[in-house]
Amino acid sequence: MATGVFINKPPSLPPYPEMILEAIEALNEDNGSNKSSISKYIESTYGGLPQGHKVLLNVHLAKMRDSGVLVFWKNNYTKRDPKAPPRRGRGRPPKPKEPLPPGTVLSPPRPKGRPPKDPNDPGKPPKALTESGRPRGRPRKMTRPTGGLSEASPASKVKASTSGRPRGRPPKVKPVFTEISA
Repeated sequence: MATGVFINKPPSLPPYPEMILEAIEALNEDNGSNKSSISKYIESTYGGLPQGHKVLLNVHLAKMRDSGVLVFWKNNYTKRDPKAPPRRGRGRPPKPKEPLPPGTVLSPPRPKGRPPKDPNDPGKPPKALTESGRPRGRPRKMTRPTGGLSEASPASKVKASTSGRPRGRPPKVKPVFTEISA
């Protein structure tokens, strides 16, 4: 015999789906019953509910909704009417799929985005030259003579070798003031 703590088993309760359906029928609300009203009805009708009653109720309501026993609409649960047409969801309904005729071969789906250019395409002129024989775009700057810069400083050699003038905006020339005695 096992020794230990004996747990008193609560009086037998019907399964949760039966209690939920009974609560929805008994409440008989026009738009269905919400979760809290179903829970209150079950608590008032059946006394010894387990500790995790709210969790069990949520799990069983979700299972019943997913299986199609209950309809969840505007935060209320109702029993599914077998004669009622199914409710439309949000958005545009999908197009009905028509079966393909036998022998049809599906091509793989096209990749997204723009296809890469083929560099060896014979129908296009080469990138470097146009019809006139010149390359496209602005011509490159040619190096100019130093234009009076002294060859003494190494910094002037670097600046003069590229374009003939130093980079950037030239320094502002300040006027020279002479002192006049009165």
